[in-house]
Amino acid sequence: MKAGVWVRVLGAALVLAALAACKSGPVRRVSEPAARIQQLTVKADGSWSVDLRLENFSSIPMQFDRVDLQLKLGEEAAGQLQAQPAISIGPESADVVTLALKPAGGAKIAIADALAGGRSVNYSLKGDLVATPSEAKQRTFQVERSSALSPAPGLPGVMR
Repeated sequence: MKAGVWVRVLGAALVLAALAACKSGPVRRVSEPAARIQQLTVKADGSWSVDLRLENFSSIPMQFDRVDLQLKLGEEAAGQLQAQPAISIGPESADVVTLALKPAGGAKIAIADALAGGRSVNYSLKGDLVATPSEAKQRTFQVERSSALSPAPGLPGVMR
């Protein structure tokens, strides 16, 4: 009779262990996304082409629905980067969206000065990214980023 009890206890333990192993799947972590300028190109007409890198640090894909970021160069307001990219970015990945911008006069001068002098220029982005994590509700993430752009060697009018 003792052997039968041990078999039942061992069987129950194995069933519980199997159920516990099936309980959890992969971790579904939603982290705040980020945005940064990958490249800024000054066009012949004075407008800018801004390659904005959207970064998804989540463990699940995210659909980026809207970008609304204020761009400043140094202390000069350059303009508003706005778009509805509607792109899906995989987990822990990034993608680039190209935006057109007609910059304010002070920002044009700041970029022209940096390009002419071969110097870097500080920039900041502040605003919202609206994204929808996979199988979840749309969320608005506040973004604040400061970095610098430097002239790209051999590429006139390009800052990276």
